[in-house]
Amino acid sequence: MIDTVTEPRAQPFAVQVKTLMDLEARYQPKLSGLRLIETSQDNGLRMTTRLRELEVKDLLSLTRFFGFSSDTFSLAISLLDRFLSVMKIQPKHLSCVGLCCFYIAVKSSEEEKNVPLANDLIRISQNRFTVSDMMRMEKIIMEKLYWKVKAPTALRFLHLLHSHIQEQLSSESQKIISLERLEAQLKACHCSFVFSKLKPSLLAMALLCYEAKEQHDPEDGDKVEEILESLQKQLNIRDGDLVCVRELVGKCLAEYATSKCSRPNSRRLRWIISGRTARHLKHSYYKITHLPTIPESAY
Repeated sequence: MIDTVTEPRAQPFAVQVKTLMDLEARYQPKLSGLRLIETSQDNGLRMTTRLRELEVKDLLSLTRFFGFSSDTFSLAISLLDRFLSVMKIQPKHLSCVGLCCFYIAVKSSEEEKNVPLANDLIRISQNRFTVSDMMRMEKIIMEKLYWKVKAPTALRFLHLLHSHIQEQLSSESQKIISLERLEAQLKACHCSFVFSKLKPSLLAMALLCYEAKEQHDPEDGDKVEEILESLQKQLNIRDGDLVCVRELVGKCLAEYATSKCSRPNSRRLRWIISGRTARHLKHSYYKITHLPTIPESAY
Protein backbone atom coordinates (compact mmCIF):
# COMPACT_ATOMS: atom_id res chain seq x y z
CA MET A 1 0.00 0.00 0.00
CA ILE A 2 1.32 3.46 -0.94
CA ASP A 3 2.16 5.59 2.08
CA THR A 4 0.96 9.14 1.50
CA VAL A 5 1.29 12.26 3.61
CA THR A 6 -2.00 14.10 4.03
CA GLU A 7 -2.01 17.87 3.80
CA PRO A 8 -2.52 19.29 7.33
CA ARG A 9 -3.98 22.61 6.15
CA ALA A 10 -6.79 22.73 8.71
CA GLN A 11 -4.30 22.63 11.58
CA PRO A 12 -2.48 25.59 13.19
CA PHE A 13 0.74 26.67 11.49
CA ALA A 14 3.00 25.41 14.29
CA VAL A 15 1.39 21.97 14.08
CA GLN A 16 1.78 21.86 10.31
CA VAL A 17 5.47 22.74 10.57
CA LYS A 18 6.09 20.12 13.24
CA THR A 19 4.27 17.47 11.19
CA LEU A 20 6.45 18.10 8.14
CA MET A 21 9.64 18.26 10.22
CA ASP A 22 8.82 14.93 11.92
CA LEU A 23 8.42 13.32 8.49
CA GLU A 24 11.42 15.04 6.92
CA ALA A 25 14.10 12.66 8.21
CA ARG A 26 12.12 9.59 7.09
CA TYR A 27 12.04 10.75 3.49
CA GLN A 28 15.61 12.05 3.17
CA PRO A 29 17.91 10.45 0.56
CA LYS A 30 20.66 8.33 2.10
CA LEU A 31 23.71 10.60 2.41
CA SER A 32 26.23 7.79 2.06
CA GLY A 33 24.63 6.81 -1.26
CA LEU A 34 24.67 10.39 -2.54
CA ARG A 35 28.34 10.73 -1.62
CA LEU A 36 29.15 7.65 -3.70
CA ILE A 37 27.52 9.31 -6.70
CA GLU A 38 29.38 12.53 -5.97
CA THR A 39 32.77 10.80 -5.99
CA SER A 40 32.13 8.53 -8.99
CA GLN A 41 34.20 9.02 -12.13
CA ASP A 42 32.34 9.80 -15.32
CA ASN A 43 33.43 6.66 -17.21
CA GLY A 44 30.02 5.47 -18.44
CA LEU A 45 29.88 2.64 -15.88
CA ARG A 46 28.72 4.44 -12.73
CA MET A 47 26.12 7.02 -11.83
CA THR A 48 27.54 10.55 -11.58
CA THR A 49 26.28 13.96 -10.54
CA ARG A 50 26.36 15.10 -14.18
CA LEU A 51 24.11 12.24 -15.33
CA ARG A 52 21.70 12.88 -12.50
CA GLU A 53 21.48 16.59 -13.36
CA LEU A 54 20.88 15.82 -17.04
CA GLU A 55 18.06 13.45 -16.11
CA VAL A 56 16.45 16.06 -13.85
CA LYS A 57 16.50 18.59 -16.69
CA ASP A 58 14.79 16.02 -18.94
CA LEU A 59 12.08 15.59 -16.31
CA LEU A 60 11.69 19.35 -16.08
CA SER A 61 11.13 19.43 -19.85
CA LEU A 62 8.46 16.74 -19.54
CA THR A 63 6.80 18.69 -16.71
CA ARG A 64 6.60 21.76 -18.94
CA PHE A 65 5.44 19.79 -21.96
CA PHE A 66 2.45 18.30 -20.14
CA GLY A 67 1.79 21.44 -18.09
CA PHE A 68 2.12 19.55 -14.82
CA SER A 69 2.42 21.29 -11.46
CA SER A 70 5.57 22.19 -9.57
CA ASP A 71 4.44 19.68 -6.93
CA THR A 72 4.70 16.87 -9.48
CA PHE A 73 8.20 17.88 -10.53
CA SER A 74 9.48 18.30 -6.95
CA LEU A 75 8.02 14.95 -5.92
CA ALA A 76 9.59 13.23 -8.95
CA ILE A 77 13.02 14.60 -8.00
CA SER A 78 12.54 13.50 -4.40
CA LEU A 79 11.72 9.96 -5.54
CA LEU A 80 14.65 9.92 -7.95
CA ASP A 81 17.21 11.08 -5.39
CA ARG A 82 15.91 8.70 -2.73
CA PHE A 83 16.13 5.75 -5.10
CA LEU A 84 19.59 6.66 -6.44
CA SER A 85 20.84 6.96 -2.87
CA VAL A 86 19.91 3.36 -2.01
CA MET A 87 20.49 1.55 -5.32
CA LYS A 88 23.58 1.36 -7.52
CA ILE A 89 22.26 1.65 -11.05
CA GLN A 90 24.04 1.68 -14.37
CA PRO A 91 23.77 4.83 -16.50
CA LYS A 92 21.92 2.90 -19.22
CA HIS A 93 19.03 2.33 -16.78
CA LEU A 94 18.80 5.96 -15.59
CA SER A 95 16.26 7.10 -18.17
CA CYS A 96 13.89 4.29 -17.18
CA VAL A 97 14.36 5.04 -13.47
CA GLY A 98 13.81 8.75 -14.03
CA LEU A 99 10.69 8.31 -16.13
CA CYS A 100 9.23 5.86 -13.62
CA CYS A 101 9.80 8.29 -10.74
CA PHE A 102 8.13 10.97 -12.86
CA TYR A 103 5.18 8.70 -13.64
CA ILE A 104 4.72 7.81 -9.96
CA ALA A 105 4.72 11.52 -9.09
CA VAL A 106 2.23 12.30 -11.86
CA LYS A 107 -0.20 9.61 -10.69
CA SER A 108 0.17 10.82 -7.12
CA SER A 109 -0.19 14.58 -7.73
CA GLU A 110 -2.21 15.17 -10.90
CA GLU A 111 -5.89 14.66 -11.62
CA GLU A 112 -6.59 11.22 -13.06
CA LYS A 113 -7.92 12.67 -16.33
CA ASN A 114 -4.55 14.39 -16.91
CA VAL A 115 -2.38 11.31 -16.33
CA PRO A 116 -0.87 10.27 -19.69
CA LEU A 117 -0.50 6.69 -20.82
CA ALA A 118 2.85 5.09 -20.03
CA ASN A 119 3.35 4.44 -23.73
CA ASP A 120 2.88 8.15 -24.50
CA LEU A 121 5.49 9.07 -21.91
CA ILE A 122 7.98 6.68 -23.47
CA ARG A 123 7.31 7.98 -26.99
CA ILE A 124 7.50 11.67 -26.08
CA SER A 125 10.66 11.21 -24.00
CA GLN A 126 12.13 9.26 -26.94
CA ASN A 127 13.17 6.26 -24.87
CA ARG A 128 13.57 2.74 -26.22
CA PHE A 129 12.36 0.63 -23.32
CA THR A 130 8.88 -0.90 -23.26
CA VAL A 131 5.85 -0.35 -21.04
CA SER A 132 6.61 -3.73 -19.44
CA ASP A 133 10.14 -2.55 -18.62
CA MET A 134 8.68 0.58 -17.10
CA MET A 135 6.16 -1.30 -14.99
CA ARG A 136 8.85 -3.65 -13.66
CA MET A 137 11.10 -0.71 -12.78
CA GLU A 138 8.22 1.11 -11.10
CA LYS A 139 7.61 -1.90 -8.87
CA ILE A 140 11.31 -2.04 -7.94
CA ILE A 141 11.34 1.66 -7.08
CA MET A 142 8.23 1.42 -4.92
CA GLU A 143 9.58 -1.60 -3.05
CA LYS A 144 12.97 0.00 -2.39
CA LEU A 145 11.25 3.15 -1.11
CA TYR A 146 8.87 1.05 1.02
CA TRP A 147 5.89 2.50 -0.86
CA LYS A 148 6.47 5.90 0.77
CA VAL A 149 5.66 8.38 -1.96
CA LYS A 150 4.30 11.72 -0.73
CA ALA A 151 7.48 13.13 0.78
CA PRO A 152 7.64 16.50 2.59
CA THR A 153 9.46 18.20 -0.28
CA ALA A 154 11.15 21.60 -0.24
CA LEU A 155 8.19 22.87 -2.27
CA ARG A 156 5.72 21.84 0.43
CA PHE A 157 7.79 23.68 3.04
CA LEU A 158 8.07 26.66 0.68
CA HIS A 159 4.29 26.90 0.22
CA LEU A 160 3.63 26.60 3.94
CA LEU A 161 6.26 29.15 5.01
CA HIS A 162 5.39 31.59 2.23
CA SER A 163 1.70 31.47 3.16
CA HIS A 164 2.58 32.15 6.81
CA ILE A 165 4.71 35.16 5.83
CA GLN A 166 2.01 36.61 3.56
CA GLU A 167 -0.58 36.43 6.33
CA GLN A 168 1.50 38.83 8.41
CA LEU A 169 2.14 41.42 5.70
CA SER A 170 -0.02 44.11 4.11
CA SER A 171 -1.38 43.57 0.62
CA GLU A 172 1.32 45.85 -0.83
CA SER A 173 4.12 44.18 1.11
CA GLN A 174 3.00 40.72 -0.02
CA LYS A 175 4.48 41.50 -3.44
CA ILE A 176 8.00 41.49 -1.97
CA ILE A 177 8.28 37.69 -1.95
CA SER A 178 6.76 36.16 -5.08
CA LEU A 179 5.74 32.50 -4.84
CA GLU A 180 5.97 32.09 -8.62
CA ARG A 181 9.54 33.36 -8.57
CA LEU A 182 10.39 31.11 -5.60
CA GLU A 183 9.04 28.05 -7.41
CA ALA A 184 11.13 28.84 -10.49
CA GLN A 185 14.21 29.26 -8.30
CA LEU A 186 13.53 25.95 -6.58
CA LYS A 187 13.35 24.20 -9.95
CA ALA A 188 16.78 25.58 -10.77
CA CYS A 189 18.10 24.26 -7.46
CA HIS A 190 16.59 20.83 -8.11
CA CYS A 191 18.69 20.67 -11.28
CA SER A 192 21.86 20.95 -9.20
CA PHE A 193 23.02 17.82 -7.35
CA VAL A 194 24.43 19.74 -4.37
CA PHE A 195 20.93 20.49 -3.07
CA SER A 196 19.96 16.80 -2.98
CA LYS A 197 21.92 16.41 0.26
CA LEU A 198 20.07 19.18 2.09
CA LYS A 199 16.98 18.97 4.24
CA PRO A 200 13.96 20.33 2.35
CA SER A 201 13.17 22.73 5.21
CA LEU A 202 16.67 24.24 5.03
CA LEU A 203 16.51 24.69 1.25
CA ALA A 204 13.05 26.31 1.47
CA MET A 205 14.21 28.67 4.19
CA ALA A 206 17.36 29.60 2.27
CA LEU A 207 15.28 30.42 -0.83
CA LEU A 208 12.99 32.67 1.21
CA CYS A 209 15.93 34.50 2.79
CA TYR A 210 17.63 34.91 -0.58
CA GLU A 211 14.46 36.25 -2.18
CA ALA A 212 13.81 38.65 0.71
CA LYS A 213 17.35 40.00 0.41
CA GLU A 214 17.15 40.37 -3.38
CA GLN A 215 13.73 42.06 -3.31
CA HIS A 216 14.51 44.18 -0.27
CA ASP A 217 11.93 46.84 0.56
CA PRO A 218 13.12 49.51 3.03
CA GLU A 219 9.62 50.02 4.43
CA ASP A 220 8.85 46.38 5.22
CA GLY A 221 12.34 44.88 5.29
CA ASP A 222 12.52 44.82 9.07
CA LYS A 223 9.12 43.12 9.34
CA VAL A 224 10.04 40.42 6.83
CA GLU A 225 13.40 39.85 8.52
CA GLU A 226 11.67 39.49 11.88
CA ILE A 227 9.28 36.87 10.47
CA LEU A 228 12.14 34.95 8.84
CA GLU A 229 14.12 34.90 12.09
CA SER A 230 11.09 33.48 13.88
CA LEU A 231 10.66 30.80 11.21
CA GLN A 232 14.34 29.89 11.42
CA LYS A 233 13.95 29.21 15.14
CA GLN A 234 10.84 27.10 14.57
CA LEU A 235 12.72 25.02 12.01
CA ASN A 236 15.78 24.65 14.29
CA ILE A 237 18.12 25.94 11.57
CA ARG A 238 21.55 27.22 12.61
CA ASP A 239 22.76 30.59 11.36
CA GLY A 240 25.87 29.12 9.72
CA ASP A 241 23.90 26.50 7.81
CA LEU A 242 21.40 29.06 6.56
CA VAL A 243 24.07 31.49 5.40
CA CYS A 244 25.98 28.70 3.62
CA VAL A 245 22.93 27.38 1.76
CA ARG A 246 21.73 30.87 0.89
CA GLU A 247 25.09 31.48 -0.77
CA LEU A 248 24.78 28.18 -2.66
CA VAL A 249 21.34 29.26 -3.85
CA GLY A 250 22.73 32.60 -5.04
CA LYS A 251 25.55 30.89 -6.91
CA CYS A 252 23.17 28.41 -8.56
CA LEU A 253 20.76 31.13 -9.70
CA ALA A 254 23.62 33.30 -10.96
CA GLU A 255 24.79 30.41 -13.15
CA TYR A 256 21.29 30.01 -14.57
CA ALA A 257 21.06 33.73 -15.26
CA THR A 258 24.31 33.81 -17.23
CA SER A 259 24.31 30.39 -18.94
CA LYS A 260 22.74 29.34 -22.21
CA CYS A 261 20.94 26.41 -20.62
CA SER A 262 17.17 26.20 -20.45
CA ARG A 263 16.03 28.12 -17.40
CA PRO A 264 13.14 26.92 -15.22
CA ASN A 265 10.01 28.99 -15.76
CA SER A 266 6.28 28.56 -16.10
CA ARG A 267 6.20 28.53 -19.91
CA ARG A 268 4.63 25.46 -21.48
CA LEU A 269 7.18 23.69 -23.66
CA ARG A 270 6.26 22.92 -27.27
CA TRP A 271 8.02 19.96 -28.84
CA ILE A 272 8.03 19.06 -32.52
CA ILE A 273 7.29 15.38 -33.03
CA SER A 274 6.71 13.18 -36.03
CA GLY A 275 3.25 12.44 -37.39
CA ARG A 276 3.79 8.74 -36.64
CA THR A 277 4.34 9.48 -32.94
CA ALA A 278 1.42 11.93 -32.83
CA ARG A 279 -0.99 9.32 -34.21
CA HIS A 280 -0.38 7.18 -31.12
CA LEU A 281 -0.95 9.97 -28.60
CA LYS A 282 -4.13 10.92 -26.76
CA HIS A 283 -6.33 13.56 -28.44
CA SER A 284 -5.41 16.13 -25.79
CA TYR A 285 -1.85 16.25 -27.19
CA TYR A 286 -2.85 16.92 -30.82
CA LYS A 287 -2.11 20.65 -30.65
CA ILE A 288 1.57 19.76 -31.00
CA THR A 289 3.15 20.78 -34.29
CA HIS A 290 3.61 17.72 -36.51
CA LEU A 291 6.45 16.88 -38.85
CA PRO A 292 5.71 14.80 -41.93
CA THR A 293 6.71 11.15 -41.64
CA ILE A 294 9.93 10.42 -43.52
CA PRO A 295 9.33 7.60 -46.05
CA GLU A 296 11.23 4.45 -45.13
CA SER A 297 12.15 3.99 -48.79
CA ALA A 298 13.93 7.36 -48.92
CA TYR A 299 17.28 5.70 -49.55
